[in-house]
Amino acid sequence: MALGQEDLIQIQQLIDKTLASRPESANANVRYEFDIRERIVRVEEELKHQRELMLQGFENSNKRFEEVNKHFDEARSDVNKRFEEMRADMNKRFEQVDKRFEQVEKRFEQVDKRFEQIEKHLTIITQRMDRFMFWSLGLTVSAVIAIVKLT
Repeated sequence: MALGQEDLIQIQQLIDKTLASRPESANANVRYEFDIRERIVRVEEELKHQRELMLQGFENSNKRFEEVNKHFDEARSDVNKRFEEMRADMNKRFEQVDKRFEQVEKRFEQVDKRFEQIEKHLTIITQRMDRFMFWSLGLTVSAVIAIVKLT
């Protein structure tokens, strides 16, 4: 059973009449849409506020990182300065040690010269002792021979 064009028009008129007699259903739809739109606006405002808070947090983090970097740069500068001071001090000490070694070497050279002089003196004394011994032996032998001949 197919509905005709007249039947469809009549059904449409009845629906319109029913909806017109019930205005609260039309108002409910409009009120519901206003509520939804109001909620959407609130959510958007809250998201905007959250975005601002996040941007502020990122900005604060960047400031802290810059402060930490500055602190590390200062610390690195202090450490480098201390190392340079230590290096300069160590170089001075090494120079002092080198000078001391040079003095010790000169002292050893002086001691070597002194030992050479003593060795020369000992050689001379040894030669004199050898001559003395030779002459003493000669005189002793001559004295013995002379005593043996006289007796």
